[in-house]
Amino acid sequence: MKRRDVIKAIATGVAVAPLALTSATANAGSSVRLRMQTLYGTETDDLYKAFANDVKTCSNKTVRIMRFRGSELVPNDQMLEAVSKGTLDMCQGYGGYWAGQLDIAKIESGIPGAWTSYDEAMYLHQSKGLGQLISEAYAEKGVHYLGPVFGGPYDLLTTKPVNSLADLKKMKIRATATVAAILEKFDIPTVYLPSQELYIALSTGSIDGVIYGGSLEYKALKLHEAASYYTHLNMINPGYADGMLINKKKWDSMSPDQQKVLELATAKHATNMHAWNVNGCLDVNAEGIFKFASLPTEDSNALTAAAMDIWQEEAKKSPRNTKAIEALTAAAKATGRI
Repeated sequence: MKRRDVIKAIATGVAVAPLALTSATANAGSSVRLRMQTLYGTETDDLYKAFANDVKTCSNKTVRIMRFRGSELVPNDQMLEAVSKGTLDMCQGYGGYWAGQLDIAKIESGIPGAWTSYDEAMYLHQSKGLGQLISEAYAEKGVHYLGPVFGGPYDLLTTKPVNSLADLKKMKIRATATVAAILEKFDIPTVYLPSQELYIALSTGSIDGVIYGGSLEYKALKLHEAASYYTHLNMINPGYADGMLINKKKWDSMSPDQQKVLELATAKHATNMHAWNVNGCLDVNAEGIFKFASLPTEDSNALTAAAMDIWQEEAKKSPRNTKAIEALTAAAKATGRI
């Protein structure tokens, strides 16, 4: 995503919207306490502190959030189940982790080729019904979907140089189910590991590479100490989407004003987190700790073609998925990508 797109996103007014609710929430309702777990560690503490403060201030202190870092209460890939059962009240999680539990999870998390810009991703969610379809799926699990939180780049980091897809056939790559389904079409071995295990796995040679995020996330996890070859895959941008989730019963227990505060605070947080991610990657790139390369054009095109096959496989899973893929296809045609 280009820097001007980040600036445009911040300038939309979303970033200050929650503050406008302060006077409207004087009688917001009874006190609500929310235990929230996220995927991230200490590197995002300031972002989540700001989110919690917005909610607290704009609800006149009637809604308070206690945030826990990645896997502090439950493993990251079990957060959907935990929110569904009420073990957690809220989470910011990644749908790719529960692709076997939610029909639309792979599409939600950013199926390769789904969008090529932040604006296109938001257009799909807000104007073409993708957000509503995702909401319906989570509601069936007893979870209310507050909206997407788009990340930054989603590329490959390896311990050895990568000049082509053929090079990856000799490596074992950590990938979520969405990306693994594409890589396996090229006979590239994949394995899934949670983020907290990636450093040891790379350091010991258990895996040869990871597809987890961008340079900012890789540095935050100190993966550059074990792997320094960064390869642009050119499959999707923004590279992934988290989802902000809350237990449905907890959501229904809140007053309309409290719900509105949480919705607008989430929108502000999503904008800020996306900007933090993209700008952070640019800063890390300038440090020179990674060696950058891109796949050859023919290999990138082959990945895109394989992604289209995955789209059709996802569409067959449910009528909801069919509608989602139809929306993605229409947007891709409108932008001239297919």
